[in-house]
Amino acid sequence: MASGKQNFPPQKQDTQPGKEYLMNPPPQYSSPDYKPSNKLQGKVAVITGGDSGIGRAVCNLFSLEGATVIFTYVKEQEDIDAKDTLEIIRKAKTADAKDPMAIAVDVGYEVNCKRVVDEVVDAYGRIDILVNNAAEQYESESLEEIDETRLERVFRTNIFSHFFMTKHAVKHMKEGSSIINTTSVNAYRGHATLVDYTSTKGAIVAFTRALALQLVSKGIRVNGVAPGPIWTPLIVATMKVEEIVEFGSEVPMKRAGQPIEVAPSYVFLASNQCSSYITGQVLHPNGGTIVNA
Repeated sequence: MASGKQNFPPQKQDTQPGKEYLMNPPPQYSSPDYKPSNKLQGKVAVITGGDSGIGRAVCNLFSLEGATVIFTYVKEQEDIDAKDTLEIIRKAKTADAKDPMAIAVDVGYEVNCKRVVDEVVDAYGRIDILVNNAAEQYESESLEEIDETRLERVFRTNIFSHFFMTKHAVKHMKEGSSIINTTSVNAYRGHATLVDYTSTKGAIVAFTRALALQLVSKGIRVNGVAPGPIWTPLIVATMKVEEIVEFGSEVPMKRAGQPIEVAPSYVFLASNQCSSYITGQVLHPNGGTIVNA
């Protein structure tokens, strides 16, 4: 996709999580230019927040690459997007992959994360790839607007879930398995109106580096992806209309990215063919923003 100025139609969703099926234009989760080559054949992959945005694109590419895919979503609030994603990955899956599964759950609580892992292991026997991707964010002009309830909510979804999902999944992961955590360019450059969200994304970077060191002796790789401005439901459910119209124009490429432009990073990190000597690292599909860390 070329660089260049791009504006989105004025729009705004008033509730979180955002709904992909209401977005104009819809985010791009696939591309005719992507050529799968069985990089994840026979693998069992779990993606939190997989119903829409980057999560949907990752589910789709993992399925095309031969993985059996399980994703989580928020019950009643993301049902339509989850149904659409389930249909997408059913069509994408290879002949030897097992049927995909969608699990409605709030991954901010340990008991729920354990239930997800138990359900996956009961159905498929193991977990080979874990993608911790679920997230939420809210804009605030001042710290005074962030009360304890909201702070806990954002941390539960964005970083507690990483701890809890990994804690229970790693028991069922063997040598050659991969954990991929979704952080953000904001962890590296900051964001004045997303202080709580940005704090969780910084924590994810540190979590990724520390966990990589802890699990390297078991042959389990841990890496992260730090997307820049990507056109997802999180944006239309968070930002002001005028910010949405200009979204992504601040990066060197002068446009927002699409989920399909990010998802191959997850395939790369999940595949031992591609990244067997990479752990504790973060990839930066961000439209040209330079980060140093």
